[in-house]
Amino acid sequence: MTKKILSLLIVLWLTLGALGCVALQTVTPTALPPVTAEPVTPIPPATVGSAQPTSTPGAPIVVAHPDDPIAALESQVEAVYAAVGDAVVNISVTSLGYDFFMNAIPQEGTGSGFSYDNAGHIVTNYHVVENANDIQVTFADGVTIPATVVGSDPANDLAVIKVDPDKHALSPVSLGDSGTLRVGQFVVAIGNPFGLEQTVTFGVISSLGRVISSPEGGRFIGEAIQTDAAINPGNSGGPLLDLGGRVIGVNAQIVSPSRANAGIGFAIPVNTVRRVVPELIANGHYAHPWMGVELFDLSRWAKALQQAGEEVPDEGLLILSVVPGSPADEVGLRGGQRRITVGNARDFPAGGDVITALNGEKLSNWSDLNIYLELHTRVGDTIQVTVLREGEELTLPLTLIEQPQ
Repeated sequence: MTKKILSLLIVLWLTLGALGCVALQTVTPTALPPVTAEPVTPIPPATVGSAQPTSTPGAPIVVAHPDDPIAALESQVEAVYAAVGDAVVNISVTSLGYDFFMNAIPQEGTGSGFSYDNAGHIVTNYHVVENANDIQVTFADGVTIPATVVGSDPANDLAVIKVDPDKHALSPVSLGDSGTLRVGQFVVAIGNPFGLEQTVTFGVISSLGRVISSPEGGRFIGEAIQTDAAINPGNSGGPLLDLGGRVIGVNAQIVSPSRANAGIGFAIPVNTVRRVVPELIANGHYAHPWMGVELFDLSRWAKALQQAGEEVPDEGLLILSVVPGSPADEVGLRGGQRRITVGNARDFPAGGDVITALNGEKLSNWSDLNIYLELHTRVGDTIQVTVLREGEELTLPLTLIEQPQ
């Protein structure tokens, strides 16, 4: 028995030795040839007073061809900033808020703006300077001077502030024409996002004719420009420019769940700036055209009225009431003629005229009317108002007056 065990151990030892030889042969490295070092010439130290650099910059990895359109585009963006950068300012505002115990608490905010003329006027958004107690304007060279509000228009989210031109010279911008813009057109935004002065971003016009909400409740801003150029908090009031360096819009809003750039930004069209800003400078406010009616949007609530037994169209604007002495009152537009119950609403004024068009332009909802009056009419204009009255269509001439303050 002992001899069998001994024989088994001898066989096992010989087998492991053979395997060990294989493993050793497998992992034994092949010798590498020796590396001959190239001689290195040391860089001589710079002589005191010498203008030679201590290091040499690396060569560019990619060299654009002189006729490369990308290089030309890059040069154009650089030229826009060089031409307009000095006109863009940083606006810092201080306002008063109140805590739970009604104690006054200073609140600070920042935005952007741009020089409008040599008289010290600067254009920005209304929401940038809303309720501001103190306004400080910082120019591209770092100089900061105080400013005051000259005029504001919450409905169009525009404001004009003024600095003393004797304390700092202004570089007025050139205004373009937002009526000639094209989707896909390259644009440049300059502003102060998160307080970072003189920030330039680049993109395209993503869409035109957008409708955005106004800081003045219940109103809308039409013909807004949508862009994917990065716009963040602090860009508000800064210019959106074409590659010719002309202002085509005033950056105003973004759509983002994080309140930072998500590629969807909106600018107020420059043609609105052309229309509103001169009146803000001259009068301190903009005269909005007014009809003198209280309206109900049927595009949202027609079904509820139809279920209550009212014969109303699916779209249009039901007149609930007419302001005595207003243009609507003078031409005989009618408000509610009787009171009904609609759902949980009692004493709902029903039976009034339904406005369906202005000057032949169909109106589906309240924003359609608001935008048409803002963009296509002025105080003193006479418009043709088409209404449905007891199933019949009527067209009445109405002369617009200024909306009461």
